[in-house]
Amino acid sequence: MKIVFGLALAAVLAPLIVQAQDSKATNELIPQIAVSGRGEVKVSPDRATIQVSVQTRATTAAAAAAENAIKQQSVLGALRALELGNDQLSTVNYNVYPEQRYDQGKEPVIVAYNVTNTILVDVRKLDQVGAVIDAALSHGANMITSLQFYASNTETARRAAIATAIEKARADAEAAARAAHGSLGTLLEINIGAYSPPPPRPMMMVRAAGVAQADTPINPGEETLSVEVSTRWRFIAGQ
Repeated sequence: MKIVFGLALAAVLAPLIVQAQDSKATNELIPQIAVSGRGEVKVSPDRATIQVSVQTRATTAAAAAAENAIKQQSVLGALRALELGNDQLSTVNYNVYPEQRYDQGKEPVIVAYNVTNTILVDVRKLDQVGAVIDAALSHGANMITSLQFYASNTETARRAAIATAIEKARADAEAAARAAHGSLGTLLEINIGAYSPPPPRPMMMVRAAGVAQADTPINPGEETLSVEVSTRWRFIAGQ
């Protein structure tokens, strides 16, 4: 029974395999035009991340850490007063390192300890960015080490870029067909390339606290989202 079943299965599959091979061979014989297209769409960032640091210095590590903790708690309190939730505030770095003095011919001597505590603030309303920076600096932060803008939802823009890329590919294919004294036939294949959202746009900042200043102005600008496609079209030769 097993042998009969195997023969029967082979008999069923054989025509399908031949048909698939014939279809592939026929497709390869069709005159074709292969072109690629690139679509770009401008995207306006709607969110930002800010790295806020408190750096303190004292003769002992414990004293520097204690002072740092007080200032960072004040910073966090000021940010929560702006209605930022705990899910928007996270510690990304805590560093304690000795400050040494080097005298010629002598062993290094530790003269102080520096403590740096950095939190990442995820700002979901761009009109809050300036207020976040000002609140942090006025409550004990003395370094803003990073400001990055990003778009949280790019799906609509991505699909618009795909459509633009295909339109450009078709226009190029039509131009190629006319140049070859023929015309463009039906679309045979589309491949959409891998997509990565535009990376956050950094705006590096280092500012000292304790300086009187106006509200911090922020202009996030725009980012470019791009998608590439490759297409194949049937080419109809002219008479």
